[in-house]
Amino acid sequence: MKGVIACGDPQTAAAGAAMLEIGGNAVDAAVAATFASFVAEAALVNIGGGGIAMIVGGDGLEEATVYDFFSTMPSGRMGENADFREILVDFGPEQQPFYIGRASSAVPGVVAGLCAMAQTHGRLPLTKLLEPASHLAREGAILSEALAYVLDILTPIFTDTPGLAATFAPCGHVFRAGERMAFPALAETLERLGQEGPDLFYTGALGQAIVEDQRAHGGLITADDLASYQVRRVRPIRLDYRGYSVLLPPPASTGGVLIAFALKLLETVDVANLSYASHQHVRLLAEVMRLTNLARPSWETSRGPDATRIEDFLSAQHVSGYQTELLELLNGKPASLDPVLRGGPSATTHISVVDGQGTIVGVTTSAGENAGYVVGETGVCLNNILGEIDLHPQGFHRLPPGTRLTTMMSPVVVLCEGESMLAVGSGGSNRLRSAITQVISNVVDFGMPLADAIDAARVHFEGDLLQVEGGVSESVVRELEEAGYQVNHWPGRNMFFGGAHAVARQNGELVAAGDRRRGGSVAVVR
Repeated sequence: MKGVIACGDPQTAAAGAAMLEIGGNAVDAAVAATFASFVAEAALVNIGGGGIAMIVGGDGLEEATVYDFFSTMPSGRMGENADFREILVDFGPEQQPFYIGRASSAVPGVVAGLCAMAQTHGRLPLTKLLEPASHLAREGAILSEALAYVLDILTPIFTDTPGLAATFAPCGHVFRAGERMAFPALAETLERLGQEGPDLFYTGALGQAIVEDQRAHGGLITADDLASYQVRRVRPIRLDYRGYSVLLPPPASTGGVLIAFALKLLETVDVANLSYASHQHVRLLAEVMRLTNLARPSWETSRGPDATRIEDFLSAQHVSGYQTELLELLNGKPASLDPVLRGGPSATTHISVVDGQGTIVGVTTSAGENAGYVVGETGVCLNNILGEIDLHPQGFHRLPPGTRLTTMMSPVVVLCEGESMLAVGSGGSNRLRSAITQVISNVVDFGMPLADAIDAARVHFEGDLLQVEGGVSESVVRELEEAGYQVNHWPGRNMFFGGAHAVARQNGELVAAGDRRRGGSVAVVR
């Protein structure tokens, strides 16, 4: 078998599969699929965002590298002419504010990151990797039901300026499910990127167009910001979990550290002896989530080198008190109130790939929602990361220029006896942490086949409200309520609970599973 891929749209999967078919490896497939997602999944992500990737070679830990290409703070100053404004999006039960405009855009890193991955680890030229994306952009990608739902909700953003409205609502309404979204200007940009490489985006003609657009319309990104952007290559956090090695991204990913903490708590209890989705199992998950939330401020207020902060936060000395608290809570001790947390962009997507040589890759990207504009005639949209309320608790535009923003995005790889066994990541702000933790536990603790591990009913605990998916029985919900939990029992699966696309090696076979909550799709290349 040449490899398998799991992601959020069949057109994204096809782009990655095409690279495996012609001899590319998992990195080639992941890069091609991610670029294609900027077209097929344009309601969630775009080429002007950022991301985190994990690459583990066939030899396991010794070849594990995290690529951090998340967005950074620009150096322009806010003034009275800054293009930064609130827009309300109607979610039905409530309206949620978003902030968009040129001054909502942080320095984009995804092009630099993907190109660096391809150059260092890939086999195929960039021109070949970009062919599926440019073809989709020129001929049009068919919009799925799941992404049409997202695009419809975010209509006020995607129609905010004439240029973006012409792109996403050319017939007077945003694209609908089954319609073909064509972006011919973006197709030309992608083709040119394949010929000129990432310099086009950071110091070349496209970078100049971005800077001119920012200067003319109240943005903050300067030529120096683009030219000085650096992709970080760092070693992953390594965590032992029940005899397996779990590799997680360090900062800028906050999610990786918090998932590691949750797994350390979960390991306190022999989960495999619990009935799946029983009262005891759901209660354990809820209290692990509660305690991780309670520990989170100590992580965010810690100072010093990241390696030291991680070591201290995950140390036995720090974790042991929370492990003791977990056992006491499960034995009936009254719980502390769960804090109200900062989240992050929920408009994210994830891609997992493993090839026949054992190289395994996870890539998670985000552009916030969309900053509400197109850069000139390039077809390029940028992120609104600087307008994400949850990422800026001290207020907007307070961070020093060049600061790497933090993110929950957490592509994770699990090793068994030094060989890659599982790659999983998810979208969904804070919910991606609970989704990834539960998938890992489903595979490791319960021995579930990958598809079952992804599809199993999930729970999420935050702000003293226990969210429970359909599939957990009414009797279990009643027991939880009798134990004092405030429970919101959903009727079925919902994208609120993340979109955990994963690949794995199980029983000697390569398998992939896409999460139906977020339009999951897989491709198998033999």
